[in-house]
Amino acid sequence: MGVSALIFRQLFDAASSTYTYLLACSETKEAILIDPVLEQVERDLQIIDELGLNLVQTPNTHCHADHITGSGKLKSLRPGVKSSISANSGAAADIQLQHGDAIKFGTLELRVLATPGHTSGCKSFYLPPVGANSTGLVFTGDALLIRGCGRTDFQEGDAGLLYDSVHSKLFTLPDDTLVYPAHDYKGRTCSSIAEEKAHNPRLSKSKEEFVEIMNNLGLPYPKQIDRALPANLKCGIDF
Repeated sequence: MGVSALIFRQLFDAASSTYTYLLACSETKEAILIDPVLEQVERDLQIIDELGLNLVQTPNTHCHADHITGSGKLKSLRPGVKSSISANSGAAADIQLQHGDAIKFGTLELRVLATPGHTSGCKSFYLPPVGANSTGLVFTGDALLIRGCGRTDFQEGDAGLLYDSVHSKLFTLPDDTLVYPAHDYKGRTCSSIAEEKAHNPRLSKSKEEFVEIMNNLGLPYPKQIDRALPANLKCGIDF
């Protein structure tokens, strides 16, 4: 069986500035939904149905602190859908992801990359180029944002570990790989590995400079963490 073309949609939740990504195999119509948001479940299912897709899995890049995952509600509305998250996250899910695992949908698959540092359980998902004249895609969660990165001052965050994760697992991908983060707060939708290596104001620095920057951000306490984190530890079911 040959490799099918990718069906791809980038979706947005304005309240949390979260990106949700719909990926599907054009041949089999099997689909996955990366980082779904509870309040957007009906919107996402409408798009899935309009495209004639069959949702099979809802991978989460990490246990989010700024919104409740839609995985639990999606599972209740579409029996057979499996939730997944890093085995290191401490969160419940049908599939506990490890570095090197594959998330399969039809003839396509994402490669699971361990990229801890923002939290101890962060994973990125890499889709190699599909067919000729295409580029790879990487879904980086909060490990690598467009011209930034996730904070490291809670949920077992570790600035030095984050730097090592990004440089060893993400910055070693082909330069033309497109970067799709879990969030953006300035309206940017996509970047590339080459751009972030050259222009990321934090991660283009030395490790020592990066750790100093991250240790002095002075960010406020996350607004949604007390609501979101307990629910996300239970797959977003107890909301």
